[in-house]
Amino acid sequence: MSLPHAILTALLEKPSSGLELTRRFDRSIGYFWSASHQQIYRELGKLEESGLIRALPSEQPARGGRKEYEVLPAGREELAAWSSTSRPPRPMRDALLLRVRAAAVVGPDGIEAELNRHLAAHQAQLAEYEAIEKRDFPPERDAPEDRLRLLVLRAGIGFEAGWVAWLTEALAEVRRITPR
Repeated sequence: MSLPHAILTALLEKPSSGLELTRRFDRSIGYFWSASHQQIYRELGKLEESGLIRALPSEQPARGGRKEYEVLPAGREELAAWSSTSRPPRPMRDALLLRVRAAAVVGPDGIEAELNRHLAAHQAQLAEYEAIEKRDFPPERDAPEDRLRLLVLRAGIGFEAGWVAWLTEALAEVRRITPR
């Protein structure tokens, strides 16, 4: 995913200001595609220059006023083309996996603490995703767009559950091979 496409997606869901987008990224899209406040504002300018979005008219003076953006037809077309384009899956790259591999060569000293730290982080993220699912996706919320949003959330749940399972297995193995 690229930041411009994440912004177009968010703006099609709801026209927003840069600040609102930043907050929405922190609460939803940011779980899967993060961006800083500065990156979002910089990208909004590029999208506007490209004719993909526009600032909505405002009663406030432009200087220092809050701009709210909406997606133009060209932006919707760009997002539709991008979302239907085939891309190969990305290979996994995670420094923790490399650290475990390095521990096989140099010894497991210190790796248990790192595995525990990661396990706690993934357990917390899994709990947060499960709480979002329970809060935001009750069974009666069955509109097509909600079903697709839930699929994205369930991908996050599966990802975190997979990490929790692997980290639990890795910790058991490290404890088994490490002299106490």
